[in-house]
Amino acid sequence: MAHQHDHGPHAGHHHHDHDHSHVPAVTGENERKILISFFIIFGFMLVEAIGGLLSGSLALLADAGHMLTDAIALGLAYAAFRLGRRAADSKRSFGYARFEVIAGLINALTLFGIVGFILYEAIARLREPQPVLAGWMFVVAVIGMLVNLFVLWFLTRGDTGHVNVKGAVLHVMGDLLGSVGAIAAAVVIWFTGWTPIDPVLSVFVSLLILRSAWSLLKNTLHILLEGAPDDAGAERIAAHLKANVDGIEDVGHVHVWQITSGRALATLKIRPTAGADLMALTTQAEQILRSEFDIEHPTVGIDWTGTESCSLDRPAAPSGHIGHSH
Repeated sequence: MAHQHDHGPHAGHHHHDHDHSHVPAVTGENERKILISFFIIFGFMLVEAIGGLLSGSLALLADAGHMLTDAIALGLAYAAFRLGRRAADSKRSFGYARFEVIAGLINALTLFGIVGFILYEAIARLREPQPVLAGWMFVVAVIGMLVNLFVLWFLTRGDTGHVNVKGAVLHVMGDLLGSVGAIAAAVVIWFTGWTPIDPVLSVFVSLLILRSAWSLLKNTLHILLEGAPDDAGAERIAAHLKANVDGIEDVGHVHVWQITSGRALATLKIRPTAGADLMALTTQAEQILRSEFDIEHPTVGIDWTGTESCSLDRPAAPSGHIGHSH
């Protein structure tokens, strides 16, 4: 969906209830998918946890732990959809967009806790192997695999562009691997009686969880620490503007940060050359920030240091575009 900007006299009056081409719209279909998937995953997670306790399988418990994190991720994604629809107000000018980042951080920390528990139990069981009921383990793991396949198919129908839907799909794919591993372990125990395969496999599943936990933690902390997107660093933006906009002598005070995944903002000051058209200069700089760097809200100010010879008598120049905001 094209994103229209008003360059008229009220350009500073900015609304936040619009869609952006780089952030797919949150649809009722997305919300419904996420909510239904949450109930399916959460329901089976309980079944798998009980199955793990009854069969004595740590691999099943590890997979249930993985499914719990999926359920949390889906629940938080749904809450982020709901909160994301709430309008911005005077206290929260960006609305509740950052809720999904906070949700991601909580999810990542939960994952680390689950991994710690699984590794602790696995070490204990490798020292003292426990009996495992391979038949029950196999049945529960097969049902788990079928549930994950269904949820994966359900989530990937139609629009899958939204960051929360993508995240949910990745979680479920990791879960599917866990279920397949538990099936393999059950078969090995059934035919050979070698029970250490169960804790060994649970360690493998926990490493899968750890990988997604680390990635999630890194991304959420980067956004919470006001980090720039990978392809829109401050130095790169400054160099690009100086090279591509005639009339810019220097670019400084560049700050780039993200409100949430896929929504970046930037503020900077440009020092114009003598006689430069300030309105044309700031407008062009803003257009480049939006089109080249996917900056949703560029704010370009004028650095007046050493610009006494600029054409300050232009009627529209300084008044309209100092701290001109989009």
